[in-house]
Amino acid sequence: MQLLLMLLDDMFFSAIPAVGFALVFNVPKRVLKYCAILGMLGHGLRTLLVYFDMPLIFATFIGAGLIGFIGVHLSHRYLAHPKVFTVAAVIPMIPGVYAYKAMIAIVQINHYGPSEQLFSQMIDYFIKTGFILSALVFGLALPGLLFYRQRPVV
Repeated sequence: MQLLLMLLDDMFFSAIPAVGFALVFNVPKRVLKYCAILGMLGHGLRTLLVYFDMPLIFATFIGAGLIGFIGVHLSHRYLAHPKVFTVAAVIPMIPGVYAYKAMIAIVQINHYGPSEQLFSQMIDYFIKTGFILSALVFGLALPGLLFYRQRPVV
């Protein structure tokens, strides 16, 4: 019961930035609900997988892949580009906290001087940020690579 409440809470609060960024990107109003649903499903799946001890990077890849596949399906159904549905939906999975902590480590290195601990912390957070962003990119690109790949003419 506690897992279900945590998951519903996570999904509800991930729909808010998805819709907010969809509004910023001028997504048509009839599509906003799908952006919210995709944001909820992708982030909810990632949270569920992390809860069951899957590493965050792989869980992010699978969540972004789910968003990508459903976005391609919706794009065929509503005759729109898949990015209309998917770009705003992955925004809640952007690793902002890791990027922020990496920048704070850089500021502390500048202020206090170089130390092995701060440098190690900075590198760790930058690598986590890079890998999570890469998982988002590859997860979103996966359906396009599978469905829209150009085959060479023989």
